[in-house]
Amino acid sequence: MSSHGNDNEARSEPPGPAATTPRPPDADTARGPGDAPPGAADTARVVAVRRFAAAARSWRGLQVTGCAVLLAVALSAGAVAVGGAREGAGAVPGGAPAGRPGAVRDAGPDVGIPALEARLRAQPRDFEGWAALGLAHVELARTDGDPSRYPRAERALKRSLELRPGNDRALSGRAALAAARHDFATALAYADRALAANPYDERALCSRVDALVELGRYDDAARAADTADTRRPGVPVFTRYAYVRELRGETDTARKVLERALAVASSPADVAYVATQLGHLARRQGDQPAALRHYARALAADDAYLPALEGRARARAASGDRDGAAGDLERVVARAPLPGPLVALGELYEVRGQPARAREQYALVDAWTALARAGGVEADLDTALAAADHGDRKAALRAARAEWDRRRTVHTADAVAWALHVNGLDREALPYARRAVATGYRDASFLYHLGVIERAVGRHGDARRHLSAALGLDPGFSPLGAREARRALKELEGAR
Repeated sequence: MSSHGNDNEARSEPPGPAATTPRPPDADTARGPGDAPPGAADTARVVAVRRFAAAARSWRGLQVTGCAVLLAVALSAGAVAVGGAREGAGAVPGGAPAGRPGAVRDAGPDVGIPALEARLRAQPRDFEGWAALGLAHVELARTDGDPSRYPRAERALKRSLELRPGNDRALSGRAALAAARHDFATALAYADRALAANPYDERALCSRVDALVELGRYDDAARAADTADTRRPGVPVFTRYAYVRELRGETDTARKVLERALAVASSPADVAYVATQLGHLARRQGDQPAALRHYARALAADDAYLPALEGRARARAASGDRDGAAGDLERVVARAPLPGPLVALGELYEVRGQPARAREQYALVDAWTALARAGGVEADLDTALAAADHGDRKAALRAARAEWDRRRTVHTADAVAWALHVNGLDREALPYARRAVATGYRDASFLYHLGVIERAVGRHGDARRHLSAALGLDPGFSPLGAREARRALKELEGAR
Protein backbone atom coordinates (compact mmCIF):
# COMPACT_ATOMS: atom_id res chain seq x y z
CA MET A 1 0.00 0.00 0.00
CA SER A 2 1.20 3.50 -0.69
CA SER A 3 0.43 6.91 0.72
CA HIS A 4 0.11 8.31 -2.80
CA GLY A 5 0.49 11.78 -1.38
CA ASN A 6 3.61 13.12 -3.11
CA ASP A 7 2.98 16.11 -0.91
CA ASN A 8 1.64 18.46 -3.47
CA GLU A 9 -1.75 17.55 -2.22
CA ALA A 10 -4.80 18.50 -4.32
CA ARG A 11 0.27 17.88 -6.27
CA SER A 12 -0.23 18.84 -5.06
CA GLU A 13 0.32 18.79 -6.83
CA PRO A 14 2.03 16.93 -7.10
CA PRO A 15 2.71 18.02 -6.73
CA GLY A 16 1.06 18.47 -9.90
CA PRO A 17 1.90 17.13 -9.65
CA ALA A 18 1.75 18.06 -10.10
CA ALA A 19 2.49 16.45 -8.61
CA THR A 20 6.08 16.41 -6.08
CA THR A 21 7.12 20.01 -6.94
CA PRO A 22 6.28 23.01 -4.73
CA ARG A 23 4.31 25.65 -6.55
CA PRO A 24 4.42 29.45 -6.45
CA PRO A 25 1.90 30.97 -4.07
CA ASP A 26 -0.29 32.30 -6.86
CA ALA A 27 -0.89 28.77 -8.14
CA ASP A 28 -3.93 28.25 -5.95
CA THR A 29 -5.46 31.68 -5.65
CA ALA A 30 -9.18 32.19 -5.99
CA ARG A 31 -10.94 32.98 -9.22
CA GLY A 32 -10.81 36.61 -10.16
CA PRO A 33 -13.35 39.30 -11.06
CA GLY A 34 -16.01 38.23 -13.49
CA ASP A 35 -15.52 34.49 -13.03
CA ALA A 36 -18.48 32.28 -12.31
CA PRO A 37 -18.90 31.23 -8.68
CA PRO A 38 -16.49 28.37 -7.85
CA GLY A 39 -19.35 26.05 -7.04
CA ALA A 40 -20.70 26.17 -10.59
CA ALA A 41 -17.45 25.08 -12.20
CA ASP A 42 -16.57 22.59 -9.50
CA THR A 43 -20.00 20.95 -9.53
CA ALA A 44 -20.06 20.61 -13.32
CA ARG A 45 -16.55 19.18 -13.36
CA VAL A 46 -17.06 16.66 -10.58
CA VAL A 47 -20.42 15.53 -12.00
CA ALA A 48 -18.76 14.97 -15.37
CA VAL A 49 -15.93 12.95 -13.83
CA ARG A 50 -18.30 10.85 -11.75
CA ARG A 51 -20.60 10.16 -14.70
CA PHE A 52 -17.63 9.14 -16.77
CA ALA A 53 -16.36 6.81 -14.06
CA ALA A 54 -19.77 5.15 -13.75
CA ALA A 55 -20.00 4.73 -17.50
CA ALA A 56 -16.49 3.32 -17.71
CA ARG A 57 -17.37 0.68 -15.13
CA SER A 58 -20.48 -0.40 -17.02
CA TRP A 59 -19.26 -0.22 -20.65
CA ARG A 60 -17.29 -3.41 -21.08
CA GLY A 61 -14.72 -3.20 -23.84
CA LEU A 62 -14.87 0.61 -24.12
CA GLN A 63 -11.61 1.88 -25.61
CA VAL A 64 -9.50 4.13 -23.40
CA THR A 65 -8.98 6.69 -26.16
CA GLY A 66 -12.70 7.01 -26.73
CA CYS A 67 -13.30 7.40 -23.01
CA ALA A 68 -10.70 10.14 -22.79
CA VAL A 69 -12.28 12.05 -25.66
CA LEU A 70 -15.76 11.79 -24.16
CA LEU A 71 -14.54 12.93 -20.78
CA ALA A 72 -12.51 15.79 -22.22
CA VAL A 73 -15.51 16.99 -24.21
CA ALA A 74 -17.73 16.86 -21.14
CA LEU A 75 -15.31 18.81 -19.02
CA SER A 76 -14.45 21.30 -21.73
CA ALA A 77 -18.14 22.03 -22.26
CA GLY A 78 -18.52 22.62 -18.53
CA ALA A 79 -15.55 24.97 -18.56
CA VAL A 80 -17.03 27.00 -21.42
CA ALA A 81 -20.30 27.30 -19.57
CA VAL A 82 -18.63 28.83 -16.53
CA GLY A 83 -16.35 31.28 -18.30
CA GLY A 84 -13.46 29.36 -19.85
CA ALA A 85 -12.29 30.25 -23.35
CA ARG A 86 -14.13 28.50 -26.17
CA GLU A 87 -12.18 26.08 -28.28
CA GLY A 88 -10.88 27.41 -31.56
CA ALA A 89 -7.78 29.03 -33.04
CA GLY A 90 -7.01 31.28 -30.12
CA ALA A 91 -10.28 33.16 -30.32
CA VAL A 92 -11.53 35.03 -27.28
CA PRO A 93 -15.19 34.34 -26.55
CA GLY A 94 -17.76 37.06 -26.75
CA GLY A 95 -19.95 38.03 -23.88
CA ALA A 96 -17.31 37.88 -21.14
CA PRO A 97 -17.67 40.55 -18.50
CA ALA A 98 -15.48 43.55 -19.06
CA GLY A 99 -12.39 43.74 -16.90
CA ARG A 100 -10.57 46.74 -15.51
CA PRO A 101 -7.98 48.27 -17.86
CA GLY A 102 -4.38 48.37 -16.82
CA ALA A 103 -1.08 46.56 -17.04
CA VAL A 104 -1.19 42.79 -17.31
CA ARG A 105 2.54 42.10 -17.27
CA ASP A 106 2.38 40.66 -13.77
CA ALA A 107 -1.13 39.31 -14.10
CA GLY A 108 -1.83 35.94 -12.59
CA PRO A 109 -4.98 33.87 -12.20
CA ASP A 110 -6.24 36.34 -9.60
CA VAL A 111 -6.85 38.83 -12.42
CA GLY A 112 -9.57 36.53 -13.75
CA ILE A 113 -9.79 34.83 -17.11
CA PRO A 114 -12.88 36.79 -18.23
CA ALA A 115 -11.15 40.07 -17.40
CA LEU A 116 -8.12 39.07 -19.47
CA GLU A 117 -10.36 37.95 -22.31
CA ALA A 118 -12.20 41.26 -22.24
CA ARG A 119 -8.92 43.15 -22.45
CA LEU A 120 -7.79 41.01 -25.38
CA ARG A 121 -11.00 41.66 -27.28
CA ALA A 122 -10.19 45.34 -27.04
CA GLN A 123 -6.44 44.91 -27.62
CA PRO A 124 -5.96 41.67 -29.60
CA ARG A 125 -2.27 42.36 -30.24
CA ASP A 126 -1.39 42.64 -26.53
CA PHE A 127 1.28 39.92 -26.34
CA GLU A 128 1.60 40.25 -22.58
CA GLY A 129 -2.15 39.82 -22.19
CA TRP A 130 -2.06 36.60 -24.21
CA ALA A 131 0.82 35.34 -22.05
CA ALA A 132 -1.11 36.19 -18.90
CA LEU A 133 -4.21 34.41 -20.21
CA GLY A 134 -2.23 31.28 -21.01
CA LEU A 135 -0.63 31.24 -17.61
CA ALA A 136 -3.99 31.80 -15.90
CA HIS A 137 -5.33 28.66 -17.57
CA VAL A 138 -2.27 26.69 -16.45
CA GLU A 139 -2.60 27.83 -12.85
CA LEU A 140 -6.34 27.19 -12.66
CA ALA A 141 -5.84 23.71 -14.09
CA ARG A 142 -3.37 23.01 -11.30
CA THR A 143 -5.93 24.24 -8.79
CA ASP A 144 -9.08 22.57 -10.02
CA GLY A 145 -7.62 19.43 -11.58
CA ASP A 146 -9.02 20.13 -15.05
CA PRO A 147 -6.35 19.37 -17.68
CA SER A 148 -8.77 20.38 -20.47
CA ARG A 149 -7.51 23.92 -19.82
CA TYR A 150 -4.04 23.07 -21.10
CA PRO A 151 -4.81 23.21 -24.85
CA ARG A 152 -6.33 26.66 -24.33
CA ALA A 153 -3.26 27.74 -22.41
CA GLU A 154 -1.07 26.49 -25.23
CA ARG A 155 -2.98 28.47 -27.85
CA ALA A 156 -2.81 31.69 -25.83
CA LEU A 157 0.93 31.34 -25.21
CA LYS A 158 1.53 30.51 -28.86
CA ARG A 159 -0.37 33.66 -29.87
CA SER A 160 1.80 35.73 -27.52
CA LEU A 161 4.95 34.38 -29.15
CA GLU A 162 3.55 35.04 -32.62
CA LEU A 163 2.97 38.66 -31.67
CA ARG A 164 6.34 39.10 -29.90
CA PRO A 165 8.77 36.24 -30.65
CA GLY A 166 11.07 35.41 -27.77
CA ASN A 167 9.21 37.37 -25.07
CA ASP A 168 10.16 35.99 -21.69
CA ARG A 169 6.63 35.98 -20.25
CA ALA A 170 5.31 33.62 -22.89
CA LEU A 171 8.43 31.47 -22.75
CA SER A 172 8.18 31.14 -18.97
CA GLY A 173 4.48 30.38 -19.45
CA ARG A 174 5.40 27.59 -21.86
CA ALA A 175 7.80 26.27 -19.22
CA ALA A 176 5.01 26.25 -16.63
CA LEU A 177 2.66 24.53 -19.09
CA ALA A 178 5.20 21.84 -19.95
CA ALA A 179 5.83 21.23 -16.25
CA ALA A 180 2.10 20.97 -15.57
CA ARG A 181 1.94 18.32 -18.31
CA HIS A 182 4.90 16.53 -16.69
CA ASP A 183 7.12 17.18 -19.71
CA PHE A 184 10.02 18.40 -17.62
CA ALA A 185 12.73 18.27 -20.28
CA THR A 186 10.67 20.69 -22.39
CA ALA A 187 9.96 22.80 -19.30
CA LEU A 188 13.69 23.13 -18.68
CA ALA A 189 14.34 24.13 -22.29
CA TYR A 190 11.68 26.86 -22.19
CA ALA A 191 12.86 28.12 -18.81
CA ASP A 192 16.41 28.44 -20.17
CA ARG A 193 15.11 30.35 -23.20
CA ALA A 194 13.12 32.69 -20.97
CA LEU A 195 16.13 33.35 -18.76
CA ALA A 196 18.28 34.07 -21.81
CA ALA A 197 15.77 36.83 -22.62
CA ASN A 198 15.41 38.00 -19.01
CA PRO A 199 17.74 36.51 -16.36
CA TYR A 200 15.51 37.91 -13.60
CA ASP A 201 12.19 36.38 -14.71
CA GLU A 202 10.94 34.94 -11.43
CA ARG A 203 8.63 32.35 -12.97
CA ALA A 204 11.37 31.08 -15.27
CA LEU A 205 13.82 30.86 -12.37
CA CYS A 206 11.28 28.85 -10.40
CA SER A 207 10.31 26.65 -13.34
CA ARG A 208 13.98 25.84 -13.90
CA VAL A 209 14.31 24.60 -10.32
CA ASP A 210 11.08 22.63 -10.65
CA ALA A 211 12.17 20.97 -13.88
CA LEU A 212 15.58 19.98 -12.54
CA VAL A 213 13.99 18.53 -9.40
CA GLU A 214 11.51 16.52 -11.43
CA LEU A 215 14.24 15.24 -13.73
CA GLY A 216 16.09 13.94 -10.67
CA ARG A 217 19.01 16.34 -11.18
CA TYR A 218 19.12 17.36 -7.53
CA ASP A 219 22.63 18.86 -7.48
CA ASP A 220 21.77 21.01 -10.50
CA ALA A 221 18.48 21.95 -8.83
CA ALA A 222 20.36 23.08 -5.71
CA ARG A 223 22.57 25.32 -7.82
CA ALA A 224 19.54 26.67 -9.67
CA ALA A 225 17.85 27.43 -6.35
CA ASP A 226 20.95 29.31 -5.18
CA THR A 227 20.90 31.36 -8.39
CA ALA A 228 17.19 32.09 -8.03
CA ASP A 229 17.69 33.13 -4.41
CA THR A 230 20.43 35.55 -5.48
CA ARG A 231 18.41 37.10 -8.31
CA ARG A 232 14.82 37.08 -7.03
CA PRO A 233 14.58 36.25 -3.32
CA GLY A 234 11.00 35.89 -2.16
CA VAL A 235 8.30 33.39 -1.27
CA PRO A 236 8.25 31.42 -4.57
CA VAL A 237 12.02 30.99 -4.52
CA PHE A 238 12.27 30.31 -0.78
CA THR A 239 9.79 27.44 -0.96
CA ARG A 240 11.68 25.80 -3.80
CA TYR A 241 14.99 26.29 -2.03
CA ALA A 242 13.51 24.56 1.02
CA TYR A 243 12.22 21.60 -0.97
CA VAL A 244 15.57 21.03 -2.65
CA ARG A 245 17.18 20.96 0.79
CA GLU A 246 14.57 18.52 2.08
CA LEU A 247 15.24 16.19 -0.85
CA ARG A 248 18.87 16.11 0.26
CA GLY A 249 17.86 15.22 3.82
CA GLU A 250 18.47 18.73 5.19
CA THR A 251 15.12 19.04 6.94
CA ASP A 252 16.27 21.58 9.56
CA THR A 253 17.50 23.90 6.82
CA ALA A 254 14.27 23.40 4.91
CA ARG A 255 12.19 24.30 7.95
CA LYS A 256 14.24 27.44 8.67
CA VAL A 257 13.91 28.62 5.07
CA LEU A 258 10.15 28.08 5.12
CA GLU A 259 9.89 29.95 8.43
CA ARG A 260 11.79 32.81 6.80
CA ALA A 261 9.38 32.71 3.88
CA LEU A 262 6.40 32.79 6.22
CA ALA A 263 7.87 35.79 8.03
CA VAL A 264 7.96 37.80 4.80
CA ALA A 265 4.64 36.53 3.43
CA SER A 266 2.42 39.58 3.06
CA SER A 267 -0.78 38.31 1.44
CA PRO A 268 -3.29 35.69 2.59
CA ALA A 269 -2.39 33.60 -0.47
CA ASP A 270 1.31 33.63 0.47
CA VAL A 271 0.58 32.83 4.11
CA ALA A 272 -1.68 29.92 3.15
CA TYR A 273 0.87 28.54 0.71
CA VAL A 274 3.93 28.73 2.97
CA ALA A 275 2.12 27.57 6.11
CA THR A 276 0.90 24.57 4.14
CA GLN A 277 4.44 23.74 3.04
CA LEU A 278 5.52 23.90 6.69
CA GLY A 279 2.63 21.58 7.54
CA HIS A 280 3.70 19.10 4.87
CA LEU A 281 7.28 19.16 6.15
CA ALA A 282 6.21 18.58 9.76
CA ARG A 283 3.82 15.80 8.76
CA ARG A 284 6.49 14.01 6.72
CA GLN A 285 8.66 14.05 9.83
CA GLY A 286 5.88 12.56 11.94
CA ASP A 287 5.13 15.73 13.96
CA GLN A 288 1.36 15.73 13.51
CA PRO A 289 0.58 18.37 16.20
CA ALA A 290 2.94 20.84 14.50
CA ALA A 291 1.51 19.93 11.11
CA LEU A 292 -2.02 20.59 12.32
CA ARG A 293 -0.97 23.99 13.72
CA HIS A 294 0.53 24.98 10.39
CA TYR A 295 -2.52 23.82 8.44
CA ALA A 296 -4.75 25.76 10.85
CA ARG A 297 -2.76 28.92 10.10
CA ALA A 298 -3.04 28.28 6.37
CA LEU A 299 -6.79 27.79 6.58
CA ALA A 300 -7.17 30.88 8.74
CA ALA A 301 -5.61 32.81 5.88
CA ASP A 302 -7.69 31.06 3.22
CA ASP A 303 -10.36 28.66 4.40
CA ALA A 304 -10.84 27.27 0.88
CA TYR A 305 -7.17 26.44 0.24
CA LEU A 306 -7.35 22.81 -0.88
CA PRO A 307 -3.69 21.76 -0.28
CA ALA A 308 -4.04 22.84 3.36
CA LEU A 309 -7.35 21.02 3.68
CA GLU A 310 -5.86 17.84 2.22
CA GLY A 311 -2.78 18.16 4.41
CA ARG A 312 -4.99 18.53 7.48
CA ALA A 313 -6.90 15.43 6.42
CA ARG A 314 -3.70 13.39 6.21
CA ALA A 315 -2.49 14.71 9.57
CA ARG A 316 -5.85 13.91 11.13
CA ALA A 317 -5.74 10.39 9.72
CA ALA A 318 -2.23 9.92 11.11
CA SER A 319 -3.48 11.14 14.50
CA GLY A 320 -6.34 8.63 14.53
CA ASP A 321 -9.15 11.04 13.59
CA ARG A 322 -10.41 9.08 10.59
CA ASP A 323 -13.85 10.67 10.55
CA GLY A 324 -12.38 14.17 10.48
CA ALA A 325 -9.90 13.12 7.82
CA ALA A 326 -12.64 11.64 5.63
CA GLY A 327 -14.72 14.80 5.96
CA ASP A 328 -11.80 16.96 4.85
CA LEU A 329 -10.96 14.70 1.92
CA GLU A 330 -14.60 14.64 0.81
CA ARG A 331 -14.49 18.44 0.64
CA VAL A 332 -11.27 18.28 -1.37
CA VAL A 333 -12.43 15.78 -3.98
CA ALA A 334 -15.73 17.63 -4.35
CA ARG A 335 -13.67 20.55 -5.65
CA ALA A 336 -10.71 18.80 -7.30
CA PRO A 337 -10.99 15.04 -7.98
CA LEU A 338 -7.24 14.41 -8.23
CA PRO A 339 -5.50 11.02 -7.78
CA GLY A 340 -3.78 11.75 -4.47
CA PRO A 341 -6.82 12.72 -2.41
CA LEU A 342 -9.05 10.21 -4.23
CA VAL A 343 -6.77 7.30 -3.27
CA ALA A 344 -6.35 8.60 0.27
CA LEU A 345 -10.12 8.85 0.68
CA GLY A 346 -10.61 5.41 -0.84
CA GLU A 347 -8.16 3.88 1.61
CA LEU A 348 -9.90 5.62 4.50
CA TYR A 349 -13.18 4.13 3.34
CA GLU A 350 -11.54 0.70 3.19
CA VAL A 351 -10.30 0.80 6.77
CA ARG A 352 -13.72 2.06 7.85
CA GLY A 353 -15.35 -0.98 6.23
CA GLN A 354 -16.89 0.85 3.23
CA PRO A 355 -15.46 -1.06 0.24
CA ALA A 356 -18.07 0.11 -2.27
CA ARG A 357 -17.32 3.77 -1.57
CA ALA A 358 -13.61 2.99 -1.79
CA ARG A 359 -14.01 1.42 -5.22
CA GLU A 360 -15.83 4.53 -6.42
CA GLN A 361 -12.84 6.70 -5.52
CA TYR A 362 -10.42 4.37 -7.32
CA ALA A 363 -12.64 4.43 -10.43
CA LEU A 364 -12.48 8.22 -10.37
CA VAL A 365 -8.67 8.00 -10.47
CA ASP A 366 -8.99 6.14 -13.76
CA ALA A 367 -11.36 8.81 -15.05
CA TRP A 368 -8.97 11.60 -14.11
CA THR A 369 -6.07 9.75 -15.73
CA ALA A 370 -8.00 9.47 -19.01
CA LEU A 371 -8.78 13.18 -18.91
CA ALA A 372 -5.19 14.07 -18.08
CA ARG A 373 -3.88 12.12 -21.04
CA ALA A 374 -6.45 13.74 -23.31
CA GLY A 375 -5.06 17.11 -22.16
CA GLY A 376 -1.50 16.10 -22.98
CA VAL A 377 -0.42 15.26 -19.42
CA GLU A 378 2.06 12.43 -18.86
CA ALA A 379 0.16 10.75 -16.02
CA ASP A 380 2.23 7.59 -15.67
CA LEU A 381 3.46 8.28 -12.13
CA ASP A 382 -0.09 8.83 -10.88
CA THR A 383 -1.24 5.73 -12.75
CA ALA A 384 1.57 3.57 -11.39
CA LEU A 385 1.01 4.54 -7.77
CA ALA A 386 -2.75 4.05 -7.86
CA ALA A 387 -2.83 0.94 -10.05
CA ALA A 388 -0.15 -0.89 -8.07
CA ASP A 389 -2.43 -1.06 -5.04
CA HIS A 390 -5.92 -0.63 -6.46
CA GLY A 391 -5.92 -1.56 -10.14
CA ASP A 392 -4.10 -3.39 -12.92
CA ARG A 393 -0.68 -4.40 -11.58
CA LYS A 394 0.82 -5.04 -14.98
CA ALA A 395 -0.37 -1.64 -16.16
CA ALA A 396 1.20 -0.16 -13.03
CA LEU A 397 4.57 -1.64 -13.96
CA ARG A 398 4.34 -0.42 -17.55
CA ALA A 399 3.49 3.06 -16.36
CA ALA A 400 6.27 3.14 -13.75
CA ARG A 401 8.88 2.02 -16.26
CA ALA A 402 7.68 4.59 -18.80
CA GLU A 403 8.01 7.31 -16.17
CA TRP A 404 11.49 6.08 -15.21
CA ASP A 405 12.56 6.44 -18.83
CA ARG A 406 11.54 10.11 -18.67
CA ARG A 407 12.77 11.14 -15.23
CA ARG A 408 14.76 9.46 -12.51
CA THR A 409 13.61 10.98 -9.26
CA VAL A 410 13.27 9.47 -5.80
CA HIS A 411 9.50 9.33 -6.30
CA THR A 412 9.83 7.54 -9.62
CA ALA A 413 12.33 5.07 -8.15
CA ASP A 414 9.85 4.31 -5.36
CA ALA A 415 7.03 3.83 -7.88
CA VAL A 416 9.10 1.43 -9.99
CA ALA A 417 10.14 -0.51 -6.89
CA TRP A 418 6.58 -0.91 -5.67
CA ALA A 419 5.22 -1.82 -9.10
CA LEU A 420 7.89 -4.49 -9.44
CA HIS A 421 7.05 -5.79 -5.96
CA VAL A 422 3.33 -6.18 -6.59
CA ASN A 423 4.24 -8.11 -9.74
CA GLY A 424 6.43 -10.50 -7.73
CA LEU A 425 9.78 -9.12 -8.99
CA ASP A 426 11.29 -8.27 -5.63
CA ARG A 427 14.97 -8.84 -6.42
CA GLU A 428 14.67 -6.45 -9.34
CA ALA A 429 12.72 -4.04 -7.11
CA LEU A 430 15.29 -3.82 -4.31
CA PRO A 431 17.84 -1.53 -6.06
CA TYR A 432 15.06 0.92 -6.98
CA ALA A 433 13.71 0.93 -3.42
CA ARG A 434 17.20 1.64 -2.09
CA ARG A 435 17.68 4.43 -4.62
CA ALA A 436 14.45 6.08 -3.43
CA VAL A 437 15.96 6.67 0.04
CA ALA A 438 19.57 7.23 -1.05
CA THR A 439 19.50 11.06 -1.14
CA GLY A 440 18.46 11.31 2.50
CA TYR A 441 14.87 12.30 1.70
CA ARG A 442 12.70 10.92 4.49
CA ASP A 443 9.32 9.59 3.46
CA ALA A 444 7.55 6.95 5.50
CA SER A 445 5.96 5.30 2.47
CA PHE A 446 9.39 4.91 0.84
CA LEU A 447 10.72 3.24 3.99
CA TYR A 448 7.65 1.01 4.15
CA HIS A 449 8.05 -0.08 0.54
CA LEU A 450 11.75 -0.79 1.11
CA GLY A 451 10.99 -2.83 4.22
CA VAL A 452 8.33 -4.91 2.50
CA ILE A 453 10.63 -5.64 -0.43
CA GLU A 454 13.51 -6.55 1.89
CA ARG A 455 11.24 -8.95 3.72
CA ALA A 456 10.24 -10.56 0.43
CA VAL A 457 13.88 -11.25 -0.50
CA GLY A 458 14.73 -12.62 2.95
CA ARG A 459 16.58 -9.61 4.40
CA HIS A 460 14.55 -9.74 7.59
CA GLY A 461 16.81 -7.62 9.77
CA ASP A 462 16.81 -4.78 7.26
CA ALA A 463 13.07 -5.20 6.82
CA ARG A 464 12.43 -4.82 10.56
CA ARG A 465 14.63 -1.73 10.66
CA HIS A 466 12.93 0.04 7.76
CA LEU A 467 9.38 -0.92 8.70
CA SER A 468 10.02 0.36 12.23
CA ALA A 469 11.53 3.53 10.80
CA ALA A 470 8.46 4.10 8.61
CA LEU A 471 6.09 3.80 11.56
CA GLY A 472 8.38 5.83 13.78
CA LEU A 473 8.60 8.63 11.24
CA ASP A 474 4.88 8.76 10.51
CA PRO A 475 2.64 6.09 12.09
CA GLY A 476 -0.26 7.12 9.86
CA PHE A 477 1.50 7.61 6.54
CA SER A 478 -1.21 5.58 4.78
CA PRO A 479 -4.40 4.11 6.25
CA LEU A 480 -3.74 0.74 4.62
CA GLY A 481 0.05 0.89 4.42
CA ALA A 482 0.51 1.62 8.11
CA ARG A 483 -1.78 -1.28 9.01
CA GLU A 484 0.18 -3.62 6.75
CA ALA A 485 3.49 -2.37 8.15
CA ARG A 486 2.41 -3.18 11.71
CA ARG A 487 1.19 -6.62 10.65
CA ALA A 488 4.46 -7.38 8.82
CA LEU A 489 6.52 -6.25 11.80
CA LYS A 490 4.53 -8.46 14.14
CA GLU A 491 5.08 -11.46 11.89
CA LEU A 492 8.82 -10.70 11.60
CA GLU A 493 9.14 -10.42 15.36
CA GLY A 494 7.29 -13.68 15.81
CA ALA A 495 9.62 -15.46 13.42
CA ARG A 496 12.83 -14.43 15.25
